[in-house]
Amino acid sequence: MKLYDYWRSSSAWRVRIALHWKGIAFERQALNLLAAPAAAGAPGSQQHEASFRALNPLGQVPVLELDAQESAGSPVGHLTQSLAILEYLEERYPQPPLLPPDRLSRARVRQLALMIVSGIQPLHNLTTTEHLKTAVGGDPATWNRHFISRGLSALEAAAASPGSGRFLVGDAVTFADVCLIPQLYAARRFSVELGGFPTLLRAEAACAVLPAFIAAHADCQSDRPPAPGP
Repeated sequence: MKLYDYWRSSSAWRVRIALHWKGIAFERQALNLLAAPAAAGAPGSQQHEASFRALNPLGQVPVLELDAQESAGSPVGHLTQSLAILEYLEERYPQPPLLPPDRLSRARVRQLALMIVSGIQPLHNLTTTEHLKTAVGGDPATWNRHFISRGLSALEAAAASPGSGRFLVGDAVTFADVCLIPQLYAARRFSVELGGFPTLLRAEAACAVLPAFIAAHADCQSDRPPAPGP
């Protein structure tokens, strides 16, 4: 398998966690999403190149290229959208699981995951904030803090219930935790105060020591730019 990825993309990060969690070997193809627009023959952001748009017309990561054996006889050779990829991996490689065994808990996991994937992350996506800045003159930092804080407050309220445990749903890692970790990283990037979210921080701490989460962390990726010097 090949994963088209960007080190800081929340969506691609989710897929990295799942691949490492399930012990699936994959090749990582890093894209530079922050390059300047193409001009005078210079290369631009790689997600806008025609070759990548052929894989995902939205021009977004992640894209998972399936191995030849899996896609043989099928017109589908690539998958996009992080939750669709997570569902595919769960069906194709069910062990170790990222969904609980009972139906109601699985629905709860998907509920919490979708609160992040649909209700928070798209509002601070790069394409959203760039349009906000260029089209209406808005302040992306203020926008991002508002919607991330609002979304995490709702997520904390939904997660802080008898169904929570060591992780967001019970005592095993699920899709909900896979989505949570990149979202909290993004929250800190935008200086969101996290002290009011004890349930989310407890789950984050439980995930932080697990090898799959360590290997998938944004700061461990080869395309992460070097930290600025003193």
